[in-house]
Amino acid sequence: QHHQRPEPQQVRGRFQGRRGQDGIAVLLNEVGLDLLIALPGGDAAAMQAVNVAYDEALRLLAEPPPAEPAEPEPAPVREPQASTHRRGPARNVQHDNPSFTIAVLPAEAFEALLIVTSWIGEVLVDDPPYVLEVFLHEPAPCWCRLDLVPDAGATTISLTVAAVEEDGVGILPPPDIDLVRDTWVAGLNEPLW
Repeated sequence: QHHQRPEPQQVRGRFQGRRGQDGIAVLLNEVGLDLLIALPGGDAAAMQAVNVAYDEALRLLAEPPPAEPAEPEPAPVREPQASTHRRGPARNVQHDNPSFTIAVLPAEAFEALLIVTSWIGEVLVDDPPYVLEVFLHEPAPCWCRLDLVPDAGATTISLTVAAVEEDGVGILPPPDIDLVRDTWVAGLNEPLW
């Protein structure tokens, strides 16, 4: 059976109405899985359309909302949290697409990235073998999303890095995305995994 590759505007339309980073990430996974099912062996152009729509959704999410007349609002009640950092991007989002390649299939690449995560941060969301979201302690505190895409017997990794908010400190700017990429690559090149 012949399946047509979706056009970017069709993919972009599926992002409308999703709330926040998590909603967009879930939809990205759904669309990527749909493409893998519809186009056995994958289709780089179709996945690029998904990534373009995802980047656009993140850009729109990072933009401040339009200014409205100021009305005093009661202070929000904060729930106590086990972690002192906010889970997910706040602002100052950087993208590196594609960022680097690992010469193994996504399942093995994902496992290697989990090992490196244990050295430099903590897992927030894992959707093996295509999405990993982490809070990085190194090279500096930040939120990081790794999107894994099969690429001719290897895996191409795209990075998204964003600032995080820490209680009592405020928003911490993210490190430069090239430094984050270099930290991942150095970890992957350690002989221990």
